[in-house]
Amino acid sequence: MESIIKKDVTILFAGDSGDGIQLTGGQFTDTTALYGNDISTFPDFPAEIRAPQGTLAGVSGFQIKFGSTDVHTPGDECDVLVIMNAASLKMNLHSLKKGGIIIANTSGFVQKNLTLAGYENNPLEDGSLEGYELFCIDVTKLTREALKDSGMGQKEIDRSKNMFVLGFIYWMFNRALNKTVDFLKEKFQKREDISSANIQVLKAGYHFGETTETFASRYQVEPAKLKKGKYRNISGNEALSIGLIAAAKKSGLQLFYGSYPITPASNILHELSRHKNFDVLTFQAEDEIAAICSAIGASYGGALGTTGSSGPGVALKGEALGLATILEIPLVVVNIQRGGPSTGLPTKTEQADLFQALYGRNGESAVPVIAAYSPSNCFDAALGACKIALEHMTPVVLLSDGYIANGTEPWKFPTSSELPGITPPLVRQSEVNGQFLPYKRNENLVRKWAIPGMKGFEHRIGGLEKEEDTGNVSYDPDNHEKMIKIRQEKIDKIANFIPDQAIDQGKGSGKYLILGWGSTYGVIKTAVSEMISEGVDVSHAHLTHLQPFPKNLGAVLSSFEKVVIPEMNNGQLLHIIRSRYLIDAKGLQKIKGIPFTTKEIKAAILNE
Repeated sequence: MESIIKKDVTILFAGDSGDGIQLTGGQFTDTTALYGNDISTFPDFPAEIRAPQGTLAGVSGFQIKFGSTDVHTPGDECDVLVIMNAASLKMNLHSLKKGGIIIANTSGFVQKNLTLAGYENNPLEDGSLEGYELFCIDVTKLTREALKDSGMGQKEIDRSKNMFVLGFIYWMFNRALNKTVDFLKEKFQKREDISSANIQVLKAGYHFGETTETFASRYQVEPAKLKKGKYRNISGNEALSIGLIAAAKKSGLQLFYGSYPITPASNILHELSRHKNFDVLTFQAEDEIAAICSAIGASYGGALGTTGSSGPGVALKGEALGLATILEIPLVVVNIQRGGPSTGLPTKTEQADLFQALYGRNGESAVPVIAAYSPSNCFDAALGACKIALEHMTPVVLLSDGYIANGTEPWKFPTSSELPGITPPLVRQSEVNGQFLPYKRNENLVRKWAIPGMKGFEHRIGGLEKEEDTGNVSYDPDNHEKMIKIRQEKIDKIANFIPDQAIDQGKGSGKYLILGWGSTYGVIKTAVSEMISEGVDVSHAHLTHLQPFPKNLGAVLSSFEKVVIPEMNNGQLLHIIRSRYLIDAKGLQKIKGIPFTTKEIKAAILNE
């Protein structure tokens, strides 16, 4: 059979939240990554733990773009839409390219499902899908047929139907089954009957494609030409967790992570709990306040104290984060942003906690703020946040979001020698003459770190204002103002230790600069690449350090006629840039719980 060579392909798997869509997408992603394609994924699932089956609210989706060239986004539109029921078609048809392929499970289009999805007629039969390549497969019936002699009940059998779909897609795109076979054997090693059933259905789906001639051709996407090295497919939260571990090892400290479960940050705790062999101590606290206070206690005791949450949890951590600020103690607070306010959109992405990170505490409470921009970059961002926290004796807020946290891409393993060293300012007897002054500072306004139990280094701690140098409680107004200024200046001086702002794409000056931060990176990069090839005078710069800003940022911004700032919020960075640098930057906002598309970014520039 002929194989059609494609440069890249975008597939969207969609179905009921009980159809195993995330597992299906994850397995296809892992296999595709092992094959050598560059990839970008976007898992999208409902907020309800178990929405009513067949409803629009219960639709779960997983989009993956994979290619033989650089891939930076999961794709604006999909080439292939795999749907398990009517609701998943209703919710996702707008994402399919005209002329794209629809693979539909006909068992998901019975009258009950059609009614729940709001269809008067069956779209698979009424001609409304003309203009698309429609392939109807009764996945449920074929799964039951494959397992008719298994002895399993129908409910258990039906849970395997996602493996039939996966096997069929593996055949369609010339992918081997062995990675998923190994996964199923390991996952169900205590239930060999379930393992065998899923493997049998996986192979049935593959052989269905091979024997029925459903497609006249198969598709081939060659491996990408990635830089030489060892790679693994990694999610943002996994990379962030490994970054925290790497920072602890480079600093010679134990890693402590205190956390309370919250979407989409919970799996940082899950990941770190697997790595006790690296001297990682994890603590699931009873609430958010206890989580951050335990991390502060760990740092006071000489560990690398870290905690993580999403926006609602970070709000609860605010008072304790102020305590860490006035103590001037190292701490990393991770915020995996999601749609707000309040509970908001728990499973949807947003960038709306920038103001909270910068200003969301009582009093003048400045802390450094760093933002990761892709799943693999979460490793570097976490390592960098820990380095600043430890070497400058300050809490640091590390921003990610649901899109980055759950998305995946290839990550090239660094070696330990490639990572920067981290030197905490631990106090030594030889450096202290006479009385120990816990808030005596070096030229960067950083104080020494004394660990409890060190004879002669006893000192007062607490949330009350501190006297300069001694740390004794002080209500003197002049001292209070001076300490506020010192703590702010210490944060400002961190700008001397971070890289200058670089231009990611395009020229160093010109007509348009698209300035981004966080997870808008991939879509801006893709849009700018396309516009440059079309002759548009446009450049791209992306911020990692949001407090303090790089020292040269003002000069970079003033080198362009127009600055456009896309954000998944109501214009928070826009507000800061305009007030800080007095330039007439323009904003592009999207607050829908879903990422920007390349088309939206391009339209903002081309319609200026």
